Amino acid sequence: MKRGEVWLANLPAPVSRGPVLLLSRNRAYEVRNAVTVAEITTTIRNIPVEVKLTGADGMPKECAINLDTIITIPKGLLREYIVTLSIKRMEEVNEAIKFALCSPKRGFC
Repeated sequence: MKRGEVWLANLPAPVSRGPVLLLSRNRAYEVRNAVTVAEITTTIRNIPVEVKLTGADGMPKECAINLDTIITIPKGLLREYIVTLSIKRMEEVNEAIKFALCSPKRGFC
């Protein structure tokens, strides 16, 4: 397991089962029982907190990583590896995380 991988996971209700992007730093997968992930959904809203994925990224259908839904889950809920995203895609993820969590107008981040 490493940052940038997409896994199928058993998620808490109401989602149940779906793909997630691993966001924790790589060292965390060796030592922690819980990992931070972002949910991936087929609902695409084309907003700055999303990163769109397609078949070219290795996904079975068009979808989006939603960086407004970052959660920490037990590592044991990760079920099946799907794909590792490109460096370019992960740069987009980093920008979407900044947008979701920062407030530049207030001087944060």
